Amino acid sequence: MPFESSPRDPDALLREQEAADLLCLSIRTLQSWRIRAAGPPFVQVGRAVRYRRRDLITWIDANTFGRRTEFRS
Repeated sequence: MPFESSPRDPDALLREQEAADLLCLSIRTLQSWRIRAAGPPFVQVGRAVRYRRRDLITWIDANTFGRRTEFRS
């Protein structure tokens, strides 16, 4: 039986298309970023490229600007 991870598994390895979908980007953008050593971290084994869900979420958080914060008086 092939390994299938839960959609909530933070350590799940996502294929390029799944990562692009999660980030609302094109595969070509992810490929371009890899060539330029930009964008989220990725895992490469041979020719296979995968993105760890946890890394994508961390990258999104690190690149989020203008977050509203709760003010305390």
